[in-house]
Amino acid sequence: MDFLYFISLLILLVFLYTLTPYFLGKLQKFPPSPPISLPLVGHLYLFKKPLHRTLAKISNKYGNIILLRFGSRPVLIVSSPSAAEECFTKNDIVFANRPRLLAGKHLGYNYTTLVWASYGDNWRNLRRIASIEILSANRVQMFADTRRDEVRSLVKRLARDASNEDEYQVVEMKSVFFEMVLNVLMIMIGGRRYYNNDVDDSRNSEELRKFKEIVTETFQVSGATNIGDFLPILRWVGLDKLENRLKVLKEKRDNFMQDLIDEHKKIKGCEGQRNETLIDVLLSLQQTDPEFYTDEIIRGMMQVILSAGTDTSAATMEWAMSLVLNNPETLIKAQTEIDNIVGHSRLVGDSDLPQLPYLHGIINETFRMYPVAPMLVPHESSTDCTVRGYRVPEGTMLLVNSWAIQNDPKLWDEPRKFKPDRFVNFEGKRDGFVLMPFGYGRRRCPGENLAMRVVGLALASLIQCFEWERVGREMVDMREGAGLTMPKAQPLVAKYRSRPMMRKLLSQL
Repeated sequence: MDFLYFISLLILLVFLYTLTPYFLGKLQKFPPSPPISLPLVGHLYLFKKPLHRTLAKISNKYGNIILLRFGSRPVLIVSSPSAAEECFTKNDIVFANRPRLLAGKHLGYNYTTLVWASYGDNWRNLRRIASIEILSANRVQMFADTRRDEVRSLVKRLARDASNEDEYQVVEMKSVFFEMVLNVLMIMIGGRRYYNNDVDDSRNSEELRKFKEIVTETFQVSGATNIGDFLPILRWVGLDKLENRLKVLKEKRDNFMQDLIDEHKKIKGCEGQRNETLIDVLLSLQQTDPEFYTDEIIRGMMQVILSAGTDTSAATMEWAMSLVLNNPETLIKAQTEIDNIVGHSRLVGDSDLPQLPYLHGIINETFRMYPVAPMLVPHESSTDCTVRGYRVPEGTMLLVNSWAIQNDPKLWDEPRKFKPDRFVNFEGKRDGFVLMPFGYGRRRCPGENLAMRVVGLALASLIQCFEWERVGREMVDMREGAGLTMPKAQPLVAKYRSRPMMRKLLSQL
């Protein structure tokens, strides 16, 4: 009897412990939650990959603003434009912090880089540097030739491989896009391209190997879900293996970027050198204010640009081409638009992009259907606040499910159908918190202008110069993979050949 009594009491205690947060939440006017929050893990038991789809299903059941527990962390999930607007306008300062995740500790220099810094003087200074010195419209325009040359190099490479004009060639697009974007950013940062298919790279083979290794590891680690961020006990008992990888990666990244900085310091020591790279720009600022513009600040800023700009842009182009191949009529419409505006005697350029509304429709529709940041970058509340009448406690992580908002049938006609026309001549569509590819508010991505130039020019050039088809009769696999930037589960493989009216121009490249 004593044993049965003990078991019954234990079951009752577990039951009360599990349901108490649910009833306390109602009493304290917290947002709705699933009723069962398990000890230690909270609501993590509900999750399946991909996370944005799982959270969308939970929101459909409990409401478009819900409060979950990711282990020890309270997390606010927002899935409506009105709730997102309240978070990024009325409560913009409150949610201007970032959660202290392990990646920010090691890769973000103990939460001091632009992405990871808490809202305050340091973040404002970093944001000013990014907006005025690094990613201003004038600075982006200064690197127009770099973008043009790298896109031209990509076109030239594809045209060379398709020298037999009547036969289709097969190409894996994920690596093609990734290498092109990485070259653009590394030339901007350090004046050096690292992927070159036209010359022998043996002279710099060791440096190239290290660079590729760092890039690969960065996205492997950044894309991994670190359960230790939500279950600290795993770190305490030594079961969280990701932290050691982050420490090793930080050292590799620091050494690589510091070598570049030291190299540019030597070059700047020569008279008559101009500011030609982003490192040079920051080194000039270092001379006037060495206490703030330390080498660590420069390393952190360059690594943020590199990490935030490569995979996102490359993934957007891969999703866009996948959608176009599954909807070949959109390819014909885009080619017709470019032919009418640009013609066949020259390659499309930066100045042509504003005159290509259908191309921008393709890009915006890709942003909508397959956002590379489906949950945006996480925010965290610095004080208690209210959202849609609910109390949100201090220290709550905010995740805005932009994928759910951008694929909501209540907001979009046939949301899972690729319809670029919905964005043609509809400039205000991105002002209603229904499309958020670059976030909103104070912590909105400052690299939007650069990203749109790179993505737009590359897609326009490939559409202008080549005919594209799927490799087989089957539709391109559109399943979403796991990762920070929602990659395709299967990299895009396509076949192409030069367009007849472009062959003369391509032969002259």
